[in-house]
Amino acid sequence: MEVEVSPVRTRRDRRDFFEFPYRLYGGEPNWVAPLRFERRQHLNPKKNPFFEHAEVEFFLARRDGRVVGRISAHVDENLNAFQDNRWGLFGFFECENDPEAARALVRAAADWNRERGRDRMVGPMSFTTNDECGLLVEGYELTPIILTEWHFPYYRELLEEACGLRKAMDTYMWSLHVENRDEVHPGIWEVAGKVKSEHGITCRYMRKKDLHDEVDRFLQIYNAAWERNWGFVPLDEKEVHAYAENLKFVLDENWAMVAELDETGEVVGAALTLPDFNQAVAKVGNGRLFPFGWLRLLRGRKSIDRVRVFALGVKPEYQQYGVAARLYEMHYDSAESTPQTHGEMGWILETNRAMNRAMEGMGGEVVRRYRFYEQMLDEKAEPSLPYAEAFPWRMAPRAPAAGQEVIADVAQAGTISG
Repeated sequence: MEVEVSPVRTRRDRRDFFEFPYRLYGGEPNWVAPLRFERRQHLNPKKNPFFEHAEVEFFLARRDGRVVGRISAHVDENLNAFQDNRWGLFGFFECENDPEAARALVRAAADWNRERGRDRMVGPMSFTTNDECGLLVEGYELTPIILTEWHFPYYRELLEEACGLRKAMDTYMWSLHVENRDEVHPGIWEVAGKVKSEHGITCRYMRKKDLHDEVDRFLQIYNAAWERNWGFVPLDEKEVHAYAENLKFVLDENWAMVAELDETGEVVGAALTLPDFNQAVAKVGNGRLFPFGWLRLLRGRKSIDRVRVFALGVKPEYQQYGVAARLYEMHYDSAESTPQTHGEMGWILETNRAMNRAMEGMGGEVVRRYRFYEQMLDEKAEPSLPYAEAFPWRMAPRAPAAGQEVIADVAQAGTISG
């Protein structure tokens, strides 16, 4: 039977689109089934502020009436306006190992974006780089950390070989071990120690009881520090508070930090690190909280021993003052008073030399790689990032950089994006 691709229209279609990953990955030990109520909110135009500035279409692929794949196509007006581009996007790609189905899904998403005047299609993004995004291409042996996804290894072959999609950008997740300060280049602690005394900047932990205002402070940094990043789109106030509401159960005051100028109170940097809630969600099993999933979730929280540095940013005009180094140091302080002593940091763009060098200086290694793809829809369109511009980091450990280079990179480090 031929593959048939159709847009999601009926209640049954919506159910099939939603349920497909839970069926496809069923029994896969490295996949963590997301909580169903959270996924429903994310896909609901009445609950997710993203839909207020975007047009979205969902597609299903069926063979002989049976769902074999899904994909979304979307246009984000905020992204196009901020980046001054004509990108169309795709996301939520899931597929059986069926090249014909994969081609049909990608073709449907591309045609939809082309009809809306997009010059290329970029993804996967579900829905933006502020959400789960990128295709896992290395690190399959690891279970996904919070707000990241795990994909079957054959997905890469489907998108690259069957569909002919071109790499646009890779991002890295770095290992993070914060229980042994001796493994960190001593120059980093030297830089961190001067942030207060020489530059009058105080780094403190966020206050959960003041969550609304702290979120506003974080938003200032997030939108200022990441604005030059590939694929970045600012969060508006509704979006950032929706994120805060979703993460309220996860947020730990020991792992959320802000940097402020003593003289004026201006917020110049922030770090949002999250305990790996996936360790607890994995114990729920199928993403359902009822009847007993909520109990497994609560019990699982007690066993969380790793974190993800989800976002760490410094305003560009303050990136030479070592604020990032001080925020790194505070992570070591937190590890001494919490059960979490390791985790991952990222993702970080492969082109972000300073942050990648800083991670080396902290003793980290790249443990996962995610990939964004693009397909040209306009013959005049140019690739968003020529291959020659990519900074060639590898999965294997590298020779240590010279001491002064490490210190300089850490002092000037600017952004990690989640």
